[in-house]
Amino acid sequence: MTSSNAGPDAHGTEGTTAPRVRQTTPEGPVTERERVESLDVLRGFAVLGILTMNIGSFSMPATAYLDPTAWGDLTGLNLGWWIATHLFADLKFMAMFSMLFGAGIILMSERRAARGDKATGLHLRRMGWLLVFGLLHAHLLWYGDVLVWYALCGTGLYLFRNARPRQLITLAIVSWTIGSLILAAGSLSEPSWPEEDRAELLADAQTLQHELDHYRGGWFEQMQLRHVQALDAETSTFAVWALWRVSGLMLLGMALFKLGVMSGRADTRVYRRMIAAGVVVGVPLVLLGVRRNLTTGWAAPDYLFAGSLFNYWGSIPIALGWIGAAMLAIRFRIAPNFTARLSAAGRMAFTNYIMQTVICTTIFYGHGLGLFGSVERTGQAAIVLAVWAFQLWLSPLWLRHFLFGPLEWTWRTLVYMKRQPMRRPVTS
Repeated sequence: MTSSNAGPDAHGTEGTTAPRVRQTTPEGPVTERERVESLDVLRGFAVLGILTMNIGSFSMPATAYLDPTAWGDLTGLNLGWWIATHLFADLKFMAMFSMLFGAGIILMSERRAARGDKATGLHLRRMGWLLVFGLLHAHLLWYGDVLVWYALCGTGLYLFRNARPRQLITLAIVSWTIGSLILAAGSLSEPSWPEEDRAELLADAQTLQHELDHYRGGWFEQMQLRHVQALDAETSTFAVWALWRVSGLMLLGMALFKLGVMSGRADTRVYRRMIAAGVVVGVPLVLLGVRRNLTTGWAAPDYLFAGSLFNYWGSIPIALGWIGAAMLAIRFRIAPNFTARLSAAGRMAFTNYIMQTVICTTIFYGHGLGLFGSVERTGQAAIVLAVWAFQLWLSPLWLRHFLFGPLEWTWRTLVYMKRQPMRRPVTS
């Protein structure tokens, strides 16, 4: 979750105002006047939206994220909440974050080049410290961290920063295809697996109770399981799934930024087509996957492999549709007060992301209220709304007095190896 930028100063297509992207300063991080408002709004939208899916992992056994029948009631409003979040949120906001991360790589390297500065060392320090933050987050707080994946993918993809948009999009499609073929191979080879390997994918009552006992216990008891789950995400899940999926999305984000889509400079028709792609292509494809998994009763391991491919691909046009809708809201000044709050949340996306973990693990884990496995999906939805309201209130209030969120400030200070200003200057 890299920091972005805000403030219009140039004119884009169709007489609209494009976000400010220049006003460089000597060696150092991005200043307020360099910010790209569209990236901040998108990042704020994504950090709030991703909680609608993460709340399931915070509050229920891990298997329930992919197989909703594994835990909790799945009828009535609970079923409605699951379908809505699966259709419009699951993998979609993570896709947005990944694309924004790729856009941030291009933004940073272009700014450094414009100043005549080398960017490679800075980028590697940024990724190195992000990896440290991610490992701490995953192993000390919550196994569902994505920062480790972003740091690993972002390190390698920096090599493609000078590629043309068409090349980046082609590489993205190739990367997603490799990931899809790995999933398809898993589905085809499953009948020949040893019985013990197949059993590991089945969430039996003993496995579920084991997870409940650990996360309803104290912090040290949680660590015993969290470390195993985090390590699995950082190794096997990364190699089989995240490397290809996240890398492809970052490459797409790099291309979209170069084309002006992520910075709000594309033609209005481009954003409308992105919305249409989400509605016409993405939504039906994801719904087909839901129907397939409902028909098979989320039979393992099918729902992990062939059954997941519908959302794997369908989530991409839906994420693009969300981006298109957000860009049009900015362009036509729809709900400007709300988008201003989203922008503030986006400027503190790193802090807000970790804050969500702290709030939710305190609610659900044993060191706090110990409600793990006890809150149905409708109750989870109420918690999501409460966290949204809190972060949309807190973010602009904090930025009224400070230049950065606390974690953004820490990251910058470590990367630039120099204490960064924190308090906003007092003006008369």
